Amino acid sequence: MGKNLKEAMKMLEHSQRRTEEENGKKLVSGDIPGPLQGRYENGCAYFHEEEREGLAKICRLALHSCYEDFVVDGFNVLYNKKPVIYLSAAARPGLGQYLCNQLGLPFPCLCRVPCNTMFGSQHQMDVAFLEKLIKEDVERGKLPLLLVANAGTAAVGHTDKIGRLKELCEQYGIWLHVEGVNLATLALGYVSSSVLAATKCDSMTLTPGPWLGLPAVPAVTLYKHDDPALTLVAGLTSNKPADKLRALPLWLSLQYLGLDGIVERIKHACQLSQRLQESLKKVNHIKILVEDELSSPVVVFRFFQELPGSDPVPTAVPVPNMAPSTVGRERHSCDALNRWLGEQLKQLVPASGLTVMDLEVEGVCIRFSPLTTAAVLGTRGEDVDQLVACIQSKLPVLTCTLQLREEFKQEVTGTAGLLYVDDPNWPGIGVVRYEHANDDKNSLKLDPEGEKIHAGLLKKLHELESDLTFKMGPEYKSMKSCIYIGMASDDVDISELVETIAVTAREIEENSRLLENMTEVVRKGIQEAQVQLQKANEERLLEEGVLRQIPVVGSVLNWFSPVQASQKGRTFNLTAGSLESTEHTYVYKAQGAGVTPPQTPSGTRAKQRLPGQKPFKRSLRGSDALSETSSVSHVEDLEKLEHLSGVPEPDGLEPGGPEPHPGAPPPQEAELTGAFQNGAQRPEDDRPQVEEPESLR
Repeated sequence: MGKNLKEAMKMLEHSQRRTEEENGKKLVSGDIPGPLQGRYENGCAYFHEEEREGLAKICRLALHSCYEDFVVDGFNVLYNKKPVIYLSAAARPGLGQYLCNQLGLPFPCLCRVPCNTMFGSQHQMDVAFLEKLIKEDVERGKLPLLLVANAGTAAVGHTDKIGRLKELCEQYGIWLHVEGVNLATLALGYVSSSVLAATKCDSMTLTPGPWLGLPAVPAVTLYKHDDPALTLVAGLTSNKPADKLRALPLWLSLQYLGLDGIVERIKHACQLSQRLQESLKKVNHIKILVEDELSSPVVVFRFFQELPGSDPVPTAVPVPNMAPSTVGRERHSCDALNRWLGEQLKQLVPASGLTVMDLEVEGVCIRFSPLTTAAVLGTRGEDVDQLVACIQSKLPVLTCTLQLREEFKQEVTGTAGLLYVDDPNWPGIGVVRYEHANDDKNSLKLDPEGEKIHAGLLKKLHELESDLTFKMGPEYKSMKSCIYIGMASDDVDISELVETIAVTAREIEENSRLLENMTEVVRKGIQEAQVQLQKANEERLLEEGVLRQIPVVGSVLNWFSPVQASQKGRTFNLTAGSLESTEHTYVYKAQGAGVTPPQTPSGTRAKQRLPGQKPFKRSLRGSDALSETSSVSHVEDLEKLEHLSGVPEPDGLEPGGPEPHPGAPPPQEAELTGAFQNGAQRPEDDRPQVEEPESLR
């Protein structure tokens, strides 16, 4: 261990090149030994814990190089000729603010360079626009100081045109710094020309810890500069032994892996990306955003569905023949579906290390970056195949849900009592709210009565045991309760679904209103009963006389002349809401029939289902879903149900006809009973049929 530590200290102290003949190769002191030998020559290394710290040190070095009196005069030197730092619009979020805070520069010193809009990748820096900005800054008396380019953007892994940027920086004397995940491919035998151009830059930042799956390993910033005094002032070099020991964990890890181990891990991550990219090209409704990056270790994809008269490729310019509201609505719908797809894939294939992100132009996308996750999660080729299989299994659900959304909106809009809620963040079929009688449409506050109705509606929908998922929650823009309908995996009968929701909610509202009214009716009935009982006592006193109320005299009178008092009471009819006398009950020894309660409201139509068919499913007649062994029996069952429902009503039940006796059975039951009796009668029995006993009625 002491020998290795001594060797590491020696490698970090020397900053000049020392030649050593070993197998005809040259090793540059200060460089990382291993796969980057020969790629970045005459460079020095700075090791740091925070990834952005190296760039801040490079900016400080550029300031000291361009402003000779910066050490003495400080900000006064910058006041006359303000420096400008150029960042791409696709750079890491918060990078510019971090640099200004570390360097003490105002935010106007930052210049945000937009990406391509017409030609090339929309995540690459626009070189022509950058040159225009540089010329304008020079004319205004500013000093173009540093340009940060990307070899693999933080979002989609695209690489800027570093070769052209290097020429532009040499023309105007600008420091070029490169960072990105694609710099890891410099360790491979084949490197794309755009990434290989990064070896000609002034500095670059590498993060070998995530690439190789090594925890607690510092990041490395490689730079080229000949003045040791300026690098010392900028903080890139130090004489403290503790600062030099930062490289020890990385050096030991690289020695343990060896050159072959480092190359194998990076090569494995790139192969996983290429494998997923080639598989997704064969899947419909999946758009890959890195098709032009053949060697990119990052794959970004999203689900999409073409609209009539629209361009399937998402662009920043709106389609002329489509309304802006339509484009925005479809964009939000696809974003919600892609967010749902990403969460599902992360749960089904956790070893894939997927990330769901929201891009400015494309919307919500799913990113697969095995170079930063495969070494830690142990991602293999089988995981990529499983990921593709899961995507293919979820596509029917996504396409079916997207097709049913517009039909659901039209059905809800045309149904009385229902309100369609446009929630762009909900990935399901849609959101609906029931408007009860006391609903204030202009209010956005919580509605207790509506919440009670929707809670009962949600319970009823769950009892149906359909394949759809239902949940209750507040509305997107208010606190009112709504019913959220989830994804549809099969062809759903939207009209039946909407009608069921409307009818069930109406039943719950009427039942709730009936209970509320019943409370008031019972209270008034009790008060009326008390008044009538008091009047009955007064009448009894007048009828019996005052003498009968005296204890001793009353007993004697009742013994000689007893009073034949009738038993009187009161009964409360909840259906009619009125008090009735119990005299009929005591006289005839039977309770009154009362008033027949009203029928429970039901839908306008009752759908007939096949045996085993779940609710909200379209009829399977004529489809290929029926098997050869079960289709005949299912169709016969359906025909029997239709025949029974289509039987004409007997003449006795026609409107305006005489009502049947309350104790008589229904006409169908009477026919079946008569047929049974005729079949059970013996042939020689010529006696007339005896009337059906009272007990059978």
